[in-house]
Amino acid sequence: MVSYIIQRLLYMVITLAMVSVVTFAVIELPPGDFLDAYVANLRASGDSLDESEIESLRQRFGLGMPLYQRYYKWISDILLHGDFGYSFGWNKPVSELIWERVGLTFMISFAALMVTWILGFIIGVYSAVRQYSIGDYLFTTFSFIGLGIPDFLLALVLLWIGFKYFGESLGGLFSRDFQTAPWSMAKFWDMLKHLWVPLVILGTGGTAGMIRIMRANLLDELRKPYVETARAKGVDERRLILKYPVRLALNPFISTAGWALPGLINGATIISIVLSLPTTGPILLNALLNQDMYLAASFILILSALTVIGTMISDILLAWLDPRIRYQ
Repeated sequence: MVSYIIQRLLYMVITLAMVSVVTFAVIELPPGDFLDAYVANLRASGDSLDESEIESLRQRFGLGMPLYQRYYKWISDILLHGDFGYSFGWNKPVSELIWERVGLTFMISFAALMVTWILGFIIGVYSAVRQYSIGDYLFTTFSFIGLGIPDFLLALVLLWIGFKYFGESLGGLFSRDFQTAPWSMAKFWDMLKHLWVPLVILGTGGTAGMIRIMRANLLDELRKPYVETARAKGVDERRLILKYPVRLALNPFISTAGWALPGLINGATIISIVLSLPTTGPILLNALLNQDMYLAASFILILSALTVIGTMISDILLAWLDPRIRYQ
């Protein structure tokens, strides 16, 4: 197992190095750069800069250097100093922008992930064990509806219901009085009162999908010969189901951890925009649109690192959970 982990770590380093190069190059593919977009916006608003000012800004931002020099400076500063560069659009270091919103994004996404896994596991097991019962039909109907409704549409519907019937805005994560206030128990409680909205939206589709996956996998395991043999030997039904079929049916939950880990930081960008949530997704989208290269590249590099780490954790947990899987 130790050799397997070491091998995966080496692959991880190589993968991240390749991802960093490709990410930085792809962000540079569109014509122009941040300064070109900045000057165009100034001219659209009636202002302008002369060529000397533009050249001064280009040298200040380091945009006059060749691509490979900018990449080397960016990646070496990250590895040696933990410096992710400077955001042109926000006029502040990238590290401040990233860590400002990471905590809130992690909390929202982790809470939604726990809701998805817990409800998906419990309801999926129930639907498989009680196949074709009234409860199974009800949960199956919920699964189809949850999978069929886009998250952003559900967010818009909830916002409309809150404003139409209750006169309340369900957007944002804090009330107006607490948006810029320092952290306190009152602000934390206010956040919890707003947290249920993104949890319902993010958890609906994920839970519906997990129910279908868990139900299908468990039904497949329950029909296998080893289950019938255990029943014939008089093994208790509850102990039989939980010890063997459920354990093997959990594989999809574990295998998706590699995708869930970057999701804890990235968040649902569209939902965050619709609900005006102070998460990292809208910042990444804005950085990509404005060619804020250091901010965008740093976000993508962090998400890629989390994806690779999550995938490695998934593989290790799968091998530990399922005896049919062996380390290679």
